[in-house]
Amino acid sequence: QVQLVESGGGSVQAGGSLRLSCAASGRTFSYYTIGWFRQAPGKEREFVAAIDWSAGSTAYAASVKGRFTISRDNAKNMVYLQMNSLKSEDTAVYYCAMNPSMIILRREREYNYWGQGTQVTVYS
Repeated sequence: QVQLVESGGGSVQAGGSLRLSCAASGRTFSYYTIGWFRQAPGKEREFVAAIDWSAGSTAYAASVKGRFTISRDNAKNMVYLQMNSLKSEDTAVYYCAMNPSMIILRREREYNYWGQGTQVTVYS
């Protein structure tokens, strides 16, 4: 079984930055894709960013491209989401998810394992 634990959430003023971390443990795979999703109050969960197992490819939602950066450290089984120039509309619970795949995945249903989420609140 895979465990994913997110950390790094909190409250930040608009224009500020946060760095989220996703720690993977438990069952290991030779390769896996990690995605970040978020869910704002009253809204459906949406794709934010993803990174393939080699960190050679990344993908971002249009709403965060240029502001967020996803990266990973396979030696530590960690994936990070650096969030800069935060806006109030970035307020949400952020989840990391894993799929034992070699390719970028953007759809929620394609991910097998999920963390519990970490709250990000951006205030004006």
